[in-house]
Amino acid sequence: MINVTIWNEARHEYKNAVVASVYPEGIHGAIAKAFPTTDFVVRTATLDQPEHGLTDAILESTDVLYWWGHMAHGEVSDEIVAKVKKRVLAGMGLVVLHSGHFSKIFKTLMGTTCDLKWREANDRERIWTVAPAHPIAKGLPECILLETEEMYGEHFDIPAPEELIFVSWFSGGEVFRSGCTYQRGQGKIFYFRPGHEIYPTYHNPQIHQVLVNAAYWAASSRGATPVYGNAKPLELLP
Repeated sequence: MINVTIWNEARHEYKNAVVASVYPEGIHGAIAKAFPTTDFVVRTATLDQPEHGLTDAILESTDVLYWWGHMAHGEVSDEIVAKVKKRVLAGMGLVVLHSGHFSKIFKTLMGTTCDLKWREANDRERIWTVAPAHPIAKGLPECILLETEEMYGEHFDIPAPEELIFVSWFSGGEVFRSGCTYQRGQGKIFYFRPGHEIYPTYHNPQIHQVLVNAAYWAASSRGATPVYGNAKPLELLP
């Protein structure tokens, strides 16, 4: 079983009636429904819980952490961010969603501004699969069509992705690197672009498939555990 924790700041749902109507169980609740109970143990955590719902015990038992934030990035405790980063470097997978590109955890792991162009104008989005052999693309068509979404456009100020899985095109003409993977320390990171709060993106079964595929990928074996610090010689030194 893969232990998944879905973190959501959970603010829009309580402040905006439109968002509440689209996600009555919260964005985290909609994402949680993507995961089959045969392979996953899923729990959710939100910003206003003690320690943002990310206690040491929860982080230690999490194989893959999903992160959705937007209006409250600055309210996330630096102490919690440091703990999440430590767990990623030790091997926990991290899936950063949509406006999580501006989250403290993503920016500190990328080391860049993570800035971009954006527009809220009911754009059509085509998410093109550009790495069809990658595990995150398993079972997906060559293109996922979202009839309405927020536009994100290049330049996206991130390090060059280690693997580029998806590229988005928008009806306004922009393109965007919308599915990017990285490794930091022993941990695997996947950034996935779609998911603006006023649109039903996280009810889409193809988006669900991406999220599930990402969990399998991010939780997969990471190989040997490195050993650091002062080391005794393995052979007799002269």
